[in-house]
Amino acid sequence: MKKEQVARRLAKESRMTAGAAADQVDRILGDLQKRMRKGQSASLPGLGTFRPGRNQDFQFDPDPPPVAPPPKPKKESR
Repeated sequence: MKKEQVARRLAKESRMTAGAAADQVDRILGDLQKRMRKGQSASLPGLGTFRPGRNQDFQFDPDPPPVAPPPKPKKESR
């Protein structure tokens, strides 16, 4: 997904303007880059963790998928 697509989806789901959503996405990505350049990990809850690697690359450890709750027992009809 491209940055513009993320911003549009954020705007739609958060009921904010496209410009405000794009600014928010830019801020998040900028903060992530700053942390990585400092050699720190950056976590995005529900997505995963970016960890700095060698030679200005990075590693990404995805969060495990959410576990669905067990199904509710069916009520017996009499």
